[in-house]
Amino acid sequence: MNLSLKPGREKSLLRRHPWVFASALQTPDIQTASGSTVSLHDPTGHFLAQASYSPHSQIRARVWTFTDEAVDKEFFRRHIKAAIEVRRQLNVGSASDSYRLIHGESDGLPGLIVDRYADLLVLQSLTAGTEFWKGTLADLLIEETGIETIYERSDADVRELEGLQPITGLLRGELHASRFPIQEHGLKFQIDVEHGHKTGFYLDQCENRRRVGELSKDRDVLNCFCYTGGFSIHALANGARSVLSVDSSADALSMLEENLALNELPAERHTSMQGDVFQLLRKFRDEARSFDLIILDPPKFAPTSAHAEKASRAYKDINLLAFKLLRVGGILVTFSCSGGVDAALFQKIVASAALDAGVNATISEHLSQGADHPVSLHFPEGAYLKGMICVKNA
Repeated sequence: MNLSLKPGREKSLLRRHPWVFASALQTPDIQTASGSTVSLHDPTGHFLAQASYSPHSQIRARVWTFTDEAVDKEFFRRHIKAAIEVRRQLNVGSASDSYRLIHGESDGLPGLIVDRYADLLVLQSLTAGTEFWKGTLADLLIEETGIETIYERSDADVRELEGLQPITGLLRGELHASRFPIQEHGLKFQIDVEHGHKTGFYLDQCENRRRVGELSKDRDVLNCFCYTGGFSIHALANGARSVLSVDSSADALSMLEENLALNELPAERHTSMQGDVFQLLRKFRDEARSFDLIILDPPKFAPTSAHAEKASRAYKDINLLAFKLLRVGGILVTFSCSGGVDAALFQKIVASAALDAGVNATISEHLSQGADHPVSLHFPEGAYLKGMICVKNA
């Protein structure tokens, strides 16, 4: 099936951006199976790319390839092998037995997320194209990794935009336990692939957790939106004087306590607190509490740019309060995983928060997702995780 773009709308494809919106197509609605492969052409009939077709999404086509090669089982095998090889070359997996194996568009497989947790793969099919090829992709993953168990966590909200229902459950092999420990930089973390956030753990923060650990020795640490305590465990293991972990989820905090015990860390140096982070930060301010190191790793406040204004207020609020709670010389490690807030905007928000808090602060480091979450030069949207280490000066 051939699809033609409107005049001038081929420019993004010529820059190798993999998305084509319905508004860019001369005939956006065609009679073909959801997820099937279509050929994209400019208004003169010149071939541009081959893509998966999604009849329900505003992103009507996602590019598989900018060549006329066959999009078949061997095509996907080559991309999976390439993703595995690049991670091997970058030594991904040397510090952890768990990491992202396939990262969607940046690995040439739009909509496919595959995370490796030791001897288990967790797959997310987020688009019509990956849903169409899911069985083939699962078989190839087993062939190329030698891992026989694949659990599916295709329950992200974006599937609704593709006209797809959420699906979770065993895709291949046998799952002997949905909860089990993984290892990261010599530490152990209990994960839950059935019910945990994302695919069970925030693998994208692996190196940032290590860095926070290095900064934590002899410091009083506040970990906000702590989930199951990744940053908290690294802080305690590296000699933090005290760690206060805050999250709204009782289940997450319960697993944090399991992680403390799993690593045989001193429970007397750690406190868990359940509650709304925004309210608790204000409470700590009113109580004149202070900390040497504060971590802000909130959930996604702005999935798209349409949510950016509201999200900006939320990011500013928590960062302003954090600056007020920091002691002089203290460190703020602050993150945004919102696609609708880019790095430049996030820095402006944090700068505005420092200004309103009456704080003079400097950025000592910029942080991002790890090497197992690569970013294609042609797909800047892949750089979703933005982080800064800021120092509160006198």
